[in-house]
Amino acid sequence: MRGRPLASDRRGFTLIELLVVLALAGAIMALTPPLISAALPGVELKAAARRTAAGLRLARVEAIRSGRDAALMFDVNERRFEIDGEFRPTRLSQRIEIGLEVAAAERKGDGVGAIRFFPDGSSTGGVIVLRRGESGFQVGVNWLTGRIRVQPWEAS
Repeated sequence: MRGRPLASDRRGFTLIELLVVLALAGAIMALTPPLISAALPGVELKAAARRTAAGLRLARVEAIRSGRDAALMFDVNERRFEIDGEFRPTRLSQRIEIGLEVAAAERKGDGVGAIRFFPDGSSTGGVIVLRRGESGFQVGVNWLTGRIRVQPWEAS
């Protein structure tokens, strides 16, 4: 008959071992996104284009849902955009160059403008170009239908 097991017979991990493993896993997860975006610059650019298109779609849906105009305000200098109302602003990477073409009535200053959506789904239209070097993506809004399209962009 055995008594209490000896310390060398116990199986498992100590709290310190678990904390070390969690700290290493946290450090690896914190370092991975910047390494991926540096290795694959096109991924960051495409993600920014998709994020911008999603913001525009959300503004359009909000205008249709609420029955009131909704605008996506874009600030090129601050590298951010936000939708009227209680929506969080979205920031884009400093490594991305941004171009903005909006209706004259929607320009709010140098590098600041909006694309406005109306309750019927139409909009003031506009184009946002996100690029790095000679290539990038163009996010366009058709003024008549409010349709949002993301297309590759190249310097001509």
